[in-house]
Amino acid sequence: MSADPRAALSLLVSAFERHLEACSGRRGEDDPTVAAAYDDLLDAFETYDNTLYESFGEMTPLDVYTGDDGDDSDEEDDDDDLGDDDDDDDGVYSGLDDEEFDDESDDTPGDTAGDSGPSAAPASNGDTRAR
Repeated sequence: MSADPRAALSLLVSAFERHLEACSGRRGEDDPTVAAAYDDLLDAFETYDNTLYESFGEMTPLDVYTGDDGDDSDEEDDDDDLGDDDDDDDGVYSGLDDEEFDDESDDTPGDTAGDSGPSAAPASNGDTRAR
């Protein structure tokens, strides 16, 4: 018999509250109360996520960050993947490249087959000025 997800959720909420209390009353950089609340929160989350999966086949959309796992090769691989598309990877989005930009000004004048804008046809009052 699997555990009750509602009970696991209640324990998770309580663990969040204890973690908040420990953080707000923190006494120094390495406060053991905060570390214990962190560990309890991690355990409560994993219990809830596992219980949810066992009961309903569903999972939360959250991943637990546990710090460095000792495998530095993944970090190096991730960094290499970031700039594969650009030669000038400066981390700033500069808009579309020229080949990705669809310039509508290339349409020939008078070609209204694909144009649905306001200047596609003369106004119904006989005014033929371009808008």
